[in-house]
Amino acid sequence: MPIVAHNALPAFARLREEGQQILDPKLALHQDIRELHIGLLNMMPDAALAATERQFFRLVGQSNEIAQFYVHPFTLDGLARGSEAQEHIRRYYQPFEQIRDEGLDALIITGANVSGPDLAQEPFWQPLIEVVDWAYAHVCSTLCSCLATHAVMQFRYQQRRQRLPAKRWGVFPHRVVARAHPLVSDVNTRFDVPHSRFNDISHEQFVAAGLQVLAESAEAGVHLAVSPDGFRQVFLQGHPEYDTISLLKEYKREVHRFATGVRADYPVFPDNYFGLQARAILDEHRAHVRAALDAGGQLPEFPEHRIAGGLHNTWHDTAEGVIGNWMGLVYQVTNNDRKLTFMSRVDPKDPLGLHTGQPLL
Repeated sequence: MPIVAHNALPAFARLREEGQQILDPKLALHQDIRELHIGLLNMMPDAALAATERQFFRLVGQSNEIAQFYVHPFTLDGLARGSEAQEHIRRYYQPFEQIRDEGLDALIITGANVSGPDLAQEPFWQPLIEVVDWAYAHVCSTLCSCLATHAVMQFRYQQRRQRLPAKRWGVFPHRVVARAHPLVSDVNTRFDVPHSRFNDISHEQFVAAGLQVLAESAEAGVHLAVSPDGFRQVFLQGHPEYDTISLLKEYKREVHRFATGVRADYPVFPDNYFGLQARAILDEHRAHVRAALDAGGQLPEFPEHRIAGGLHNTWHDTAEGVIGNWMGLVYQVTNNDRKLTFMSRVDPKDPLGLHTGQPLL
């Protein structure tokens, strides 16, 4: 069933224009179907705030037809925001206090941009711990993306991320390594996932923490893992939510940073993303940028429109499958009283029955 447009958030209108089924809240009231309330803790910087909303809303809305989805965006104090983003948050986001009082069935926590090597020194650290600890006791399952995974691995499992020799970005092949787990049921056993990060939690670190790795890549490392109980916390290091053009937009920003002197080196291409024609166009653009800088002339326009139409998305179907499985498990584990704590509904050490021989699915 569709996502319910329960407020005037512009993402709902944008998704409707794309053809996504978005339900009017008045019509939702007359539907004899259960609601699922999903929190979206959006920690992304201003430039990516709205795009991240759409990406996760799209995945949730396309994932499963078992329920009406109410997605509730909120954010944290301590994240630097410009005036436009502050107004967007004020108008369309809910305060965490309201989220906490009303309850959630599941929670998604996005990545974030950080300025230093130690996450514990970031201004959002304590507010994030508060949200994660609350969710661990009161929310059926929390899905952590990228930096959120690194933060939770540090403060709950004492596993610190390690700096990579170079930025890991591009689209990488992965394989399912725990086929019996219901989160990867009926998804491709080999699939692609975009990555974009400077740091990594290794396979050995996940295992040392008692977590189960479900999918990984020989090139990009662990993508999908779960907490020891199998479900309470789901960890992603890749970005299955990315749009087809997300890495193109990121590459464009890095070219701009070079052209304006913010970075010293010209960015390399994301791995396994641009085809031969796109690379030729971008190589030509690089030559024009360097020539303009040498001559002190006007910088050329980035050829985004010449490249975007030739890009391929090789990850979205699998992302839908995993999120759909996650939503299905949330539906089955929870009951109609969202304020009833997760701890009182099921065995907290084995919510899916994976270790008792009586799995939920």
